[in-house]
Amino acid sequence: MKNAVLLLLIIPILSGNIWAQESPTTREMNLINWQEFEKFVPEKIETVLLPTGTLEPHGVIPNGSDNLAPEAMARELASEVNALVAPTLNYGMTGTLAAYPGAFAMSEEVYRAFVGEILEGLHKNDFKNIIILNGHGGGQTAVLQDLAAELSNKLQVRIMVINWWSLASEDTFAVFGENGGHAGNNESAYMQAVTPDHIHPEWYTGPEMTTPYPSSSSWSAYPFPSSIGLYEPGEGFPTFDQDQAKEYFERVNTRVANLIKEVIGKWDMAGLFRE
Repeated sequence: MKNAVLLLLIIPILSGNIWAQESPTTREMNLINWQEFEKFVPEKIETVLLPTGTLEPHGVIPNGSDNLAPEAMARELASEVNALVAPTLNYGMTGTLAAYPGAFAMSEEVYRAFVGEILEGLHKNDFKNIIILNGHGGGQTAVLQDLAAELSNKLQVRIMVINWWSLASEDTFAVFGENGGHAGNNESAYMQAVTPDHIHPEWYTGPEMTTPYPSSSSWSAYPFPSSIGLYEPGEGFPTFDQDQAKEYFERVNTRVANLIKEVIGKWDMAGLFRE
């Protein structure tokens, strides 16, 4: 009888502790239960990380590198920036590499409408800060920036777009001593830290697999002649060095996390779109 009374007293306490906890059982929106989501958003979690990318060739690393990199980044940073991680938008606006096997390209019209609906949905779910971790450049970046500007004012929500490879340019020079490239030293290193089993240095035959991007309007070619594009001639060749991969991964994540915290802190200090 005494044990039964104790059990009746303990059960409500344990039940209450589920919702008294400081962190959710998962940071991924794909995995969290609706009841737990309701308890944490927006009372304890105001930020969502949205990874965006596309499918296109990347030398001897995965076609989905533009998806896998920001997705891994979001998972690494979610606790530190107190955010949930939205499902990755795996299809995007592939440009001059769309002709390569395994690539996938959406039109700007469809992509703009699709991403716009996603951002509105995240706002509807009461997130105050939407951080787009973008893994793919070109016209996709411009569309994301346009949508961020348009919907921020329309919805009264705070949106930031981060192109991690540009933000981490200083880290690229610090780790490799030179500039990077698409599927070059920087992106290959980050992906080597994320998915080492799917990096294939044995398929890399050397500089002939790369092409420096043309300066200004000197020339253009469709499709682009190489799936490894260098930002500077003679620089950015992939190294496949595990120590560099680990260091670069950590440096990039730290830089992105610091930026997110800084911008949210300044948004809060200015009292922007708090309601």
